[in-house]
Amino acid sequence: MEGKVKLTTKQQQLLEKAIVIHERLGYTPAASQILALLLISDKVELTFDQIRTTLNLSKSATSNALNALIQIKRIEYITKMGDRKRYFRSLIISWKSKLKEVNDSIFELNSLFKEILSVRSESTLDFNHSLKEIIDFMNYMEVEMPKLFKQWEEKKR
Repeated sequence: MEGKVKLTTKQQQLLEKAIVIHERLGYTPAASQILALLLISDKVELTFDQIRTTLNLSKSATSNALNALIQIKRIEYITKMGDRKRYFRSLIISWKSKLKEVNDSIFELNSLFKEILSVRSESTLDFNHSLKEIIDFMNYMEVEMPKLFKQWEEKKR
C-alpha cells in the first residue's frame, strides 16, 4: 500500500480552506477533500490508496466520492502501461469546456424559466417578479459572457 502524500504546512492550510469552500458549494465532505487534495498536491495524479491514506478516509467513502466526482466530470482517471492501478486527476485543465457546459445549462434553465413565467398566475406577484429578475440577469449573462471571454483571450495575447 502506498503512503500518504507529503504536504507542506502551507499546503495543509490551503487543503483545509479548499475543503470548506467545496463543502459550501454542495460537495460531500469526502468529495470536497478529494477535490482539494487533487488541486493542492504536487503530484497531479494520485492513486486510490494515496488519496485514502492521505485524507484518512474509509475505502467506501473514497470509492463513492471518486465515482461521484467522475460522474459529474470534476475528475478523471488514467491507467499506465504495466500498472493495474488507476490514477485520479482533477479536470481543472478543461475548465474552459466546463465553463461552456455551465453556461449552456444556465441558458437552458433560462428558457425553462421563461416558459414557466408565461403560465404562472398573476396572483403571485413577488414570486413572478423574482423570476423575471432571474430571467433578465440570465439574458444579460448570455450576451455578456461571450464578450468577457473574448476580452480575456485578447488580453492574454
